[in-house]
Amino acid sequence: MLNEFKAFIMRGNVMDMAVGIIIGAAFTAIVTSLVDDLVNPLIGLVIGGVDFSAISFGLGDAQFMVGNFINAVIKFVIVAWVVFLLVKSVNSMANMAKKEEAVAEEAPKGPTTEELLAEIRDSLKAR
Repeated sequence: MLNEFKAFIMRGNVMDMAVGIIIGAAFTAIVTSLVDDLVNPLIGLVIGGVDFSAISFGLGDAQFMVGNFINAVIKFVIVAWVVFLLVKSVNSMANMAKKEEAVAEEAPKGPTTEELLAEIRDSLKAR
């Protein structure tokens, strides 16, 4: 069973996933700082100094932190935008590679060696 587990862990997909999760966790800190330290203050300036994290309301003993939810939505939109741009750039590079291959395939090909030899033979016969 230990060997099976070792084989499972060492598979490429598992390692790729682990790297993705680690990078994603590090990226989360960057996005959190971007939203909390840059985006929210800018939005606050535009709409009059509102700090989203302070927005809340109570209902009985329950306190609903609406501002934290707004911050989470803003973070999600930023991450979604970055992922969209990343996927779009990867797709455009893939499309450029496909177009280059298509152009290379469409390029006119010269005559083969046999065709050239046949041409030379025919011209010698004609003389």
